[in-house]
Amino acid sequence: MANETVITIVGNLVDDPELRFTPSGVAVAKFRIASTPRNFNKTTNQWEDGEPLFLTCSVWRAAAENVAETLGRGMRVIVQGRLKQRSYEDREQIKRTVFEIDADEVGPSLTYASAVVTKKTGGQTNGQAQNDGWGGARPAAPTPSSAAAPTGGYTDEPPF
Repeated sequence: MANETVITIVGNLVDDPELRFTPSGVAVAKFRIASTPRNFNKTTNQWEDGEPLFLTCSVWRAAAENVAETLGRGMRVIVQGRLKQRSYEDREQIKRTVFEIDADEVGPSLTYASAVVTKKTGGQTNGQAQNDGWGGARPAAPTPSSAAAPTGGYTDEPPF
């Protein structure tokens, strides 16, 4: 959609991601992230924490399952997605507004940790596009008869 607010946030998971499935079987993982700004106070010569920002995030489909099986409470993560505003009335009929992220990308922050990445590949069916495991869909691998084509085929190796 046009004019959506894209946001990238780095913070710590407040809870383990909660994986659920819609009635039609689509996976969705919900988690909360706390991002706390830190500033250096030159007067005291120490780092000081600011007010933390808590945001609820949702991620869908295969990424939801990967997030739920990979990430846990306390882990430092990077989330990029679309910032959404939602209003509702609470039990006392007071109107509330919350901000949430509909995440497109979620990953561990490697500033203070290391990670082992395991590539997951989608199945190939009758020459249809398949998930390349590196962020998007790609055409199916060439058949032996098209392997000599000048455009070449795709490999399972990442583009870097």
